[in-house]
Amino acid sequence: MSTPHNGAEKGAFAKTVLMPGDPLRAKFIAETFLEDRVLVNNVRGVQGYTGTYKGVPVSVMASGMGIPSIGIYSYELYTQYDVENIIRVGSAGAMRADLELGSVVAGMGACTNSDYASQYELGGTFAPIADFDLLMAAVESAKELGVKMPVGNLYSSDTFYDAAKRNDRFMKMGVMAVEMEAAGLYCNAAYTGKRALAICSISDNLVTGEELSPDERQNTFTNMMKIALEAAVKMANK
Repeated sequence: MSTPHNGAEKGAFAKTVLMPGDPLRAKFIAETFLEDRVLVNNVRGVQGYTGTYKGVPVSVMASGMGIPSIGIYSYELYTQYDVENIIRVGSAGAMRADLELGSVVAGMGACTNSDYASQYELGGTFAPIADFDLLMAAVESAKELGVKMPVGNLYSSDTFYDAAKRNDRFMKMGVMAVEMEAAGLYCNAAYTGKRALAICSISDNLVTGEELSPDERQNTFTNMMKIALEAAVKMANK
């Protein structure tokens, strides 16, 4: 079986999938951390791999950029490939001066300017949140690895070049960082009865103006990746 966006066979994906936005970051994670890895999807160059980490089957596949893109890939993984857990491992722009480049944050919730949730016709405002068990597995893993990982609200924006005034308003509300996918992923998880979590590495800081290079974004962020992989191990029997 396959979908228009995924050429993998049924059973090709593990119970837990790590989803970076960048296909080359998916390749980096697979080649760096997974044993016996196999390329199971390469439709449109969106590379998907399955292997093992500490003996536990784990998959990694890119999501592309933005809520519409991760909306397609995560929905198909949840509904067509029996995936239970998706952990977004991506980059984010810090909205706090104290978040250093390369530091890690976890999104307990995700504010958004997207209209994605309107498809559910809820008649109100839906609050996209992470799965608690998956979040706790990541928090425990971060502590075990000695990595400081603040937990809080993310802002999933449909507009990369967003208005500075809007960012200032979200900063006032205590939002940690801006990215482009978490809210859509959390909506899909809620709708399908599955689990989702976004863990992000800080690639730039909107307060200080600091930023990492494209190569650094693609090939670093290993603390974030290790936390997600350790969480996948903890979720193996849940």
